[in-house]
Amino acid sequence: MRRRAFRKLGAAALIGFLALAPAAAGAEPAEYLGSYVWTDPHPGFGGFSALEMAADGLSFTALSDRAMLWRGRVTRDAAGMIGAVEVLETTRLLDSKGAALRDTTADSEGLAIAPDGSIYISFEGLTRVVRHPRADAPAQLLPRPEAFGKMQLNSSLEALAIGPDGTLYTLPERSGALDRPFPVWRYRGGAWDQPFSIPRDGGWLPVGADFGPDGRFYLLERDFWGLLGFLSRVRRFDLGPDGFSGGEVLVQTRAGVHDNLEGISVWRDAAGAIRLTLISDDNFRLFQRSELVEYRLGD
Repeated sequence: MRRRAFRKLGAAALIGFLALAPAAAGAEPAEYLGSYVWTDPHPGFGGFSALEMAADGLSFTALSDRAMLWRGRVTRDAAGMIGAVEVLETTRLLDSKGAALRDTTADSEGLAIAPDGSIYISFEGLTRVVRHPRADAPAQLLPRPEAFGKMQLNSSLEALAIGPDGTLYTLPERSGALDRPFPVWRYRGGAWDQPFSIPRDGGWLPVGADFGPDGRFYLLERDFWGLLGFLSRVRRFDLGPDGFSGGEVLVQTRAGVHDNLEGISVWRDAAGAIRLTLISDDNFRLFQRSELVEYRLGD
């Protein structure tokens, strides 16, 4: 009887704690459209850390954190909701010598695709950014600043985005201290610099980024509340000569609403509205799920 009472108390405490999980302050300008749980029998399926949707929202490139690219297409219903996912191609990424990436060199996290089709990947473990002229081509290593080698293990270059002018931007998942901003690294003209930063906000950590068709910078962040699950947030910034400004919260969920969202792609649908397509990393665990989540922005 005592054990049953403790279980009831524990369940009540859990429900109460969930009710206190923060949601976005004020009305959210993004409308939740729905989620699609993606499954596939491929032995390497899962662990998705980044996503790029085509301009029409019907095809995609996804990146797993085990150095594998997935290309496919989605089927949408009359309302524009995802109804099916078809995988067209999987490609294991190669190092600069043409060998398949393995172990600590294979922790791929960020993805950005240039207009010419070049694929840029950022990595944790051995922190670096590489370019692939094609998915199956050997990597071309971009310069590696000394600061990259000093970033926290398993918390370095999670987010990667390419701007309208072809400039790359990346930032680490952790800044090193709760009161220290996240350094934003910029790659242009064959060199890196670190001209900007984004202030840290409590437990929120950046895990994905993209530039939208409006030219603005969208940052996906997460927080983790243990058994309660993940919280997700998307903020939108303007980028000017003096750095990032704005930081409007478009989406902020309670704990456990979505799985471990790590990738974001921003595009414009047939009705002219900007959509956010997000993808989750299931960490290759049976109790988690790979899901595609979509939001639509209001005015």
